[in-house]
Amino acid sequence: MNADPSPTARAAADPSSTAKAAADPSSTAKAAADPSSTAKAAADPSPTAKAAADPHPLPVLSPSRTLATAARVLRQLRHDPRSIALMLLVPCLMLFLLRYVFDGSPQTFDAIGASLLGIFPLITMFLITSIATLRERTSGTLERLLAMPLGKADLIAGYALAFGLLAVVQSALATGLSVWFLGLDVAGSAWLLLLVALLDALLGTALGLFVSAFAASEFQAVQFMPAVIFPQLLLCGLFAPRDTMQPVLEGLSDVLPMSYAVDGMNEVLRRTDVTADFVRDVLVVSACALLVLLLGAATLRRRTA
Repeated sequence: MNADPSPTARAAADPSSTAKAAADPSSTAKAAADPSSTAKAAADPSPTAKAAADPHPLPVLSPSRTLATAARVLRQLRHDPRSIALMLLVPCLMLFLLRYVFDGSPQTFDAIGASLLGIFPLITMFLITSIATLRERTSGTLERLLAMPLGKADLIAGYALAFGLLAVVQSALATGLSVWFLGLDVAGSAWLLLLVALLDALLGTALGLFVSAFAASEFQAVQFMPAVIFPQLLLCGLFAPRDTMQPVLEGLSDVLPMSYAVDGMNEVLRRTDVTADFVRDVLVVSACALLVLLLGAATLRRRTA
């Protein structure tokens, strides 16, 4: 027994697995030096963990969220009769005044009335939409909304839908007043006139949503109108034919959406049928409105700096 040591004695003479573990780290010791799958998971989160860590994933347009946003905006506007009056009645009032400014020259009203039928709704919707969106951001409403499962695309689409419905009413009132009460003489269909007026109002809505991201106050939002609207107003062909302008200005007018809105109105004014130029003008205005809406969704901020 003295010559053959017991296991306990052998462990004292020859290091056991426990002693070797001190020199050669086991799986537990290696885990401390080399992170295990659990430690790696903490450093490299799974898609589920990433989704939980990122509360604002890329916006995906949801019809239900868009409709809910539009309904909320319409409920708010229902309690703001002054804004509704501004949107619906001011373009009609401007056209009414314009008609009797040229009371002694009805041909002048016919020449510019159709163009202004598209311009007035664009300007009105631009002002109302930019101020309303900015107010939601400065009051913190926008930040609270985006903290919910609501993407930027849903928010922008909801606003566009709500104000678009008002644009339909606005354009219908202005077109009906101009054609059937004020005697605006157009060769084409009044429905085509209504279509262009509606697209112009939607373009104004899209521009208002877009520029509201760059304004820090309602005063700044109003100041964007001279920068965004007035150059288009001067170059759209309302005051002088675009082909008689200085070449640089003519080239600039060719890329401004209001120029195509005025051209579309003039096509309805002079042509009895739908022409290729009219289709081009409608498509350009529609594409510009869609592009600006996408830019508005991309540049929308949660709060004002």
